[in-house]
Amino acid sequence: MSVATEFRQGTEPGSDETVWKTVHRVVFPVDGDTDTLPLYVDFDAARRVVESQDSGGKRGPAAAQQAVLRSEMRSDFILGRRQLSLPAHRRVSFGTYFNAFPASYWRAHTEVQQVRLSVEVDAEATVIVYKSSPRGSSNRVQSLHVTGGTTATCDLTLTTFADGGWYWFDLVAHGEDVTLKQAEWSVPQPEGFSPGSLSIAVTTFNRPDYCVKHLRTFAESEELLAVMDRLIVTDQGNQKVRDEQGFEEAAAVLGDKFKLVEQGNLGGSGGFARGMHEAVEGGESKYVMLLDDDVVVETEGVLRAVNFADFTRSATIVGGHMFNLFERSVIHNFGEGINEYRFQYQPMGEGQSAHDFAASNLRTTPWMHRRIDVDYNGWWMCLIPTSIIREIGLALPVFIKWDDVEYGIRAKANGYTTVSLPGAAVWHMPWTEKDDTIDWQAYFHQRNRWVAALLYSQYEKGGRLPIESFLQDVRHLLSLQYSAVELRNRALQDLLAGPSHLHRTIGGKLPEIRKVRAEFPDAQVSKDITEFPAVKRLHLPKFGMVPTRPKNFAQTVTGALSGAIRQLRPVDPAATEHPEAVVPAADARWWRLSHLDSALVSASDGTGASWYRRDNVRFRKELLRSLALHTRVLARWDELSAAYKKDLPNFTSPDAWRKTFAANSGSGAEQQKPGQ
Repeated sequence: MSVATEFRQGTEPGSDETVWKTVHRVVFPVDGDTDTLPLYVDFDAARRVVESQDSGGKRGPAAAQQAVLRSEMRSDFILGRRQLSLPAHRRVSFGTYFNAFPASYWRAHTEVQQVRLSVEVDAEATVIVYKSSPRGSSNRVQSLHVTGGTTATCDLTLTTFADGGWYWFDLVAHGEDVTLKQAEWSVPQPEGFSPGSLSIAVTTFNRPDYCVKHLRTFAESEELLAVMDRLIVTDQGNQKVRDEQGFEEAAAVLGDKFKLVEQGNLGGSGGFARGMHEAVEGGESKYVMLLDDDVVVETEGVLRAVNFADFTRSATIVGGHMFNLFERSVIHNFGEGINEYRFQYQPMGEGQSAHDFAASNLRTTPWMHRRIDVDYNGWWMCLIPTSIIREIGLALPVFIKWDDVEYGIRAKANGYTTVSLPGAAVWHMPWTEKDDTIDWQAYFHQRNRWVAALLYSQYEKGGRLPIESFLQDVRHLLSLQYSAVELRNRALQDLLAGPSHLHRTIGGKLPEIRKVRAEFPDAQVSKDITEFPAVKRLHLPKFGMVPTRPKNFAQTVTGALSGAIRQLRPVDPAATEHPEAVVPAADARWWRLSHLDSALVSASDGTGASWYRRDNVRFRKELLRSLALHTRVLARWDELSAAYKKDLPNFTSPDAWRKTFAANSGSGAEQQKPGQ
């Protein structure tokens, strides 16, 4: 057998001199939510992992068919957080996202050479242990016959998981019902091992209800409280967490493990920088975990992140995955990195975005068995050793967007690795239903991407970034989205001002750009579409065909040129009195809107609509301004890059952030727990 195993049943305490540390417990949801159940239990154990690719490099038909299969969800089998009841002659698999053991990640980032599976049941059963290969094929490792009231253990090597693979087990009941009392994965604890503790830093803006839920979640987890030094909530809103119903009671339960800080709105980067700063200054915690306010937390994932970080070869950033809060079995992606030539973030490897585990679970999703190495992890859930923060500084002062990306790149540049650890995750509100590249966030998308590129791009003049940036402005202009281009142009203006503007403007930039944006028709959303004038078509579509997405490069170029020429023509006065068409948000693209003088365009989140109106004067002005700004940035690339690189240690330093915190203290100074 290629995997070394050792089977023990009913081992006497003390008979093994090795001290084993539990790092990954098998857990279950206890709220009866069948939408999340596929992440914990696979009730269709007969399904097997299939090969990810055929000889032609394409997904085979067997893999495609798996997507249509659905398992029977039985929440009534769940008896508790760690217990499951299995009727006689039934079989379930724990080859699932939360309960399989991510062996290849432990193999790649720790010195651990073996893992022990322990399974306790109350009646006769069979435990079948499997491992997978990086290609997604499964291999049976061991079959363990377990009698009631005993614990079976199986020691498994990690040496064969260089490129990918997981361990998991199936449980088979014999002639009577079986209760899984508990199961866990443990690793040998080295001599002199010292486990770390953490502070959890949450930044919030006007979501007091979510924050109180966080307080309750952490207060109810004894295991988490044992490793948590402090929960730090940085409140930057005007709907105060301290005023939310239930706050006093939840805070009292946490006692001195809770700290509330109130400050002006410095965005996600300012809120997380404050949490980092508080954790480092506190001096207790080996780690600080950054956590979004609008998430539902699987507390076991927090423990796994801490356990994994305790065993890594060197200080390592350990991030969690993000599931969709509205589609609980759908994961955002398995890891992200930077395309250095484009200087844009993107999913890494073969990982598929928006994968639904209810349609294809871990065992039947081949690409998921290959380890995904990342450049950074989103700050919806990200554990950072405080030693790294002391060395490379706090967050970039950029309000929102790219702060988490830049920090991962900065850590990598200083020799530190980021791991997106399977089995550690939160459920987060999805942003896929909104297009934040055309709202007020367009400014931060543009400026912060360029700041990061000036700091880290290895390609001359930023590689493809400048041309992509300019073409994106052209797309927005052809789409009549003049407000987005105005904000993007202002972003480049501020970029040219040098790094000193970052801290200086972080507290006041948002109201400034909101005010500017509000003047543009495309930014003015009405929730009642009946408030707009009736639609009147002014020009018949050519050959009676509504424009569709170009199918090739030639059509793209031809369509863009014809659309640009049309933008230079005078606007039909009638188009300012009545919109020409109603365009759904999904179709609000340059190839559709460039053929209209005005249109009612639905908001991407479905809350209303805006009346887009073509403005040939604005088109010329913004286009020429964009071209001039891009030319100036390129001409000064080397100078700007040197300036931002030189000042990076200063504007990410605790001293610089302290001054910004003091200047943006908001309506409330630091608040401690009630009675402290």
